[in-house]
Amino acid sequence: MCGTEHPAVANGVCSRCFGPLEPVYDWESVAKLATRELIEAGPRSLWRYGMFLPADLPDDAASGPGWTPLVPAPRLASALGLGELHLKLDLSNPTHSFKDRVVAVAAAKAREFGLETLSATSTGNLANAVAARAAATGLNAVIFCPAGLEPEKFQATTVYGATVYGVRGSYDDCSRLVSELAGEVEWGIVNVNLRAYYSEGSKTLAFEISEQLGWEMPDAVVMPIGSGAMYTKVWKGFQQFRQLELVGGSLPKMFGGQAAGCNPVAAAFAENRRVTPVRPQSLASSIAIGNPADGDLASEIARESGGGMYTVPEDEIGANISLLAESAGIFGEGATGVAVGALREAVTRGDLGAEDRVVLLVTGTGLKTPQIAQSTGRIVEIEPDVDALLDQLGVTA
Repeated sequence: MCGTEHPAVANGVCSRCFGPLEPVYDWESVAKLATRELIEAGPRSLWRYGMFLPADLPDDAASGPGWTPLVPAPRLASALGLGELHLKLDLSNPTHSFKDRVVAVAAAKAREFGLETLSATSTGNLANAVAARAAATGLNAVIFCPAGLEPEKFQATTVYGATVYGVRGSYDDCSRLVSELAGEVEWGIVNVNLRAYYSEGSKTLAFEISEQLGWEMPDAVVMPIGSGAMYTKVWKGFQQFRQLELVGGSLPKMFGGQAAGCNPVAAAFAENRRVTPVRPQSLASSIAIGNPADGDLASEIARESGGGMYTVPEDEIGANISLLAESAGIFGEGATGVAVGALREAVTRGDLGAEDRVVLLVTGTGLKTPQIAQSTGRIVEIEPDVDALLDQLGVTA
C-alpha cells in the first residue's frame, strides 16, 4: 500500500505500513510467453497460466487443480431475467472448492523456500485443500479451525493425515493465534506468511473464464465475499489479460454477496465507509470472516467496476441453494447460496438484466454442508410391489 519493496521471501505483510504484499512481475518477459497459442498448448490445469503466477511449475502441473468447467445455465437465466448465465464450477476441483487453486500456488512456493510443513487457519474448505495438497507433495500439514466447525469438514481434512487443532473461538480468533505463531515456527502458513503468493492463484479464475468464453470477458461476474481476496484477484486477472491484449473490450462489472450474519464488506459498501469488523454468526460458515483483510479494496473495486455488494438474508441462503440445484442441476455450498442471492438482488435492482452475459462462481460443493439446503423433493416409502406402485401412481397395468 505504501510502495515499499520487499524481497521474495515467506512474508505476507509490509514491515512499514502493515498492508498486504503483492508479487511484482517482469511484464516484458511475461508478454513474450503470454500468447493465446502458448496458453492453449499448456496443461489443462491452472498452471497453463504459470507465467502469471509467482511460483515455478510443480512436477504434477499437468494434473493440478483448475481448468474447471464453465457451463451455461439457461433455465436459471430465464427464471432470473438474464440474457446469458454461465456457472464456473470450482466444486470440480480435487477437494471440491476453489481453495485448491490458491493452495497449489502456496504449496509450490513453500517447496521453493524449503519449508516442510504446510499450514493454514480455515473455516473448512481451505483446511481440506491444504491437507490434500500436503499429502500429494509429501509435506506435513497442521491446520487450525474453529472447534465448532461442521464434522464433515473435519473428516475431509483428517482423512489426508493432517493434524487439526480445533480452536475454541471464531475464525478470527484462529487467525490471531496463527498470525502470532507464524513468527515462531518454520512453517508455510498459506494465508499468513505465504499469503502474497497464495492469493494470486485466484487470478486463474478470470483467465479461465476469458479463455472459455472464446477469449472474451463477460459483462459481469458474481461471487461470494469472505476475506475479499478472491474478489480482488479475479478483478486483477481480468486487468492483466487486457493489459497484455489477450482479451479486449470493457472489464466486467464485479458483484459480491455476503450473508446478513457476517456482512462487514457489504455493509461498508452500502454506507460508503471503511470496513469495520463484526462478530460472525452465519449459516455460510465458509465466508464468515468478521475482519476481512481485503474488504476495503473489494469495496473499492465494486465501485470502480460499476458493480455492487449486497447483503443476503440468512433465511434465503437455503432457498437460493435449492434454486440453483433445481434449475441448473448444481448443488452448491452456503457461500454459493449467498452468490445466487447477490445475483437475484442485482437483477431486482436493475443492475443486471436481459442484455448481460453473467458468470456466477460456484466456489464449493453443497455436500460439505447439506443441512443448509432447503429440499423441495420428497421421499416416499413403498413396498417392493410393482402392482401396488402402479396403483399408487394411477397407472393401469
